[in-house]
Amino acid sequence: MYDIHPQTLRLYERERLLLPSRSSGNTRLYTPGDLERLETILNLTRDLGVNLAGIEIILNMRDRMRRMQDEMQAFVDFVQRDFAEHAMPNPEGAQNALMRISPPRLIRMRPR
Repeated sequence: MYDIHPQTLRLYERERLLLPSRSSGNTRLYTPGDLERLETILNLTRDLGVNLAGIEIILNMRDRMRRMQDEMQAFVDFVQRDFAEHAMPNPEGAQNALMRISPPRLIRMRPR
């Protein structure tokens, strides 16, 4: 499918860049996520010339970024839910709400 020698797959596994699950007969089983990761590895090695150490760093950073994005999205969802729960039902109650005002204008005085 990807024109990869089995030894290369074993190397990626040994370096823990790719960790497919195994069947009861010890056959490697690749999930769609594994295949996406393999495509990334192949792109980095074949097209960009990145070595295995660089690939490990890049993949770790991608995983961290994905986790941070998930955390940020969870936080945004929480804030939106919390805001919706505490939103004022009518505009009459909005008299104490925060609102944007223009910044004060500064007038520079010349010394006499």
